[in-house]
Amino acid sequence: MRIYTRKGDDGTTGLLFGGRVEKDSRAIELNGAVDEAQAALGWARSLCASDEAMNTLIAGLERDLWILMAEVATQRENREKLESGRTRVSPAMITHLEELIDDANGRVEMPQEFVVPGEGQLAAALDVARTVVRRAERTAVAWDVEDSLVVPYLNRLSDLVWTLARVAEGPTHRTARGMD
Repeated sequence: MRIYTRKGDDGTTGLLFGGRVEKDSRAIELNGAVDEAQAALGWARSLCASDEAMNTLIAGLERDLWILMAEVATQRENREKLESGRTRVSPAMITHLEELIDDANGRVEMPQEFVVPGEGQLAAALDVARTVVRRAERTAVAWDVEDSLVVPYLNRLSDLVWTLARVAEGPTHRTARGMD
């Protein structure tokens, strides 16, 4: 099987359940941003191979982004074909992120000031991933489709990734005030 199909040479790309759109459409722009977020999370995950719990958690987030991208890559007339939690973001997915945030919040004292990223490689990679998720969220606002939970999901995901970066830093994180 060849990796190239030449179908996109005309500036379009295929969608889930059929149809094609321009590669610079809002949906494809959003999926590109989410794809970058997934790659950034993968980079962070590569730095925590010895922390099995963190590795597993981040891998799960990466898999959830496939679900989100499937939803975004579906034309409005095909949205009824989406399956909640499988090809469409579900309320349970957002609730799960909130539970993960609460759990992570309980592990370390959260800073009360702005954080200076870079206390360690994993924390820095997670902070980069958070900024990419935030960009995806901003892009999602322009794409937003009625009854979609893509924007709330990305909003909670960025909160979770920020929280995980603080957990990765441990109790000695530096804040903007601590750098005076």
